[in-house]
Amino acid sequence: MTDVLTAKQRRLNMSHIRGKDTKPEMLIRRGLHARGLRYRLHDRKLPGRPDLVFAKYHTAVFIHGCFWHSHGCRLSKLPATHQDFWKKKLEGNAARDRRAMHALESAGWRVLTIWECAVRGPGRLDDTTVLDRAAHYIREDRRGSLMEIAATSGLSSLL
Repeated sequence: MTDVLTAKQRRLNMSHIRGKDTKPEMLIRRGLHARGLRYRLHDRKLPGRPDLVFAKYHTAVFIHGCFWHSHGCRLSKLPATHQDFWKKKLEGNAARDRRAMHALESAGWRVLTIWECAVRGPGRLDDTTVLDRAAHYIREDRRGSLMEIAATSGLSSLL
């Protein structure tokens, strides 16, 4: 299927996609703050610049868009046009994410990834469930573990 937008229109649409303060990120930030958790935003000193940094708990949280970080769920469908470009770009994003998470874990940080599909889309989880699970993981006292919350898995460990 061909693109219904012109190249100029598509470029304009893509330029308006934000990397910070997205709706899923704001939902998570507000919900965790309401649960008494305090954080720093986008700490440049840490690998991958996590969306939220809970220094007290030595935990970094990434809130990933399923498309941009190649989650593999129904929200991460590869575009029909320019597939070579998109495949290379998205694979690069995923590889960069893996390097950042490995570097954080090696430095003793705990890493939580919350996928967009957990809070948006047809298979999403209840907001309260996502926030309660995230808060529980953050307050846990286990070092060096990776965890993710997604609609497809609920809560899963990536050890």
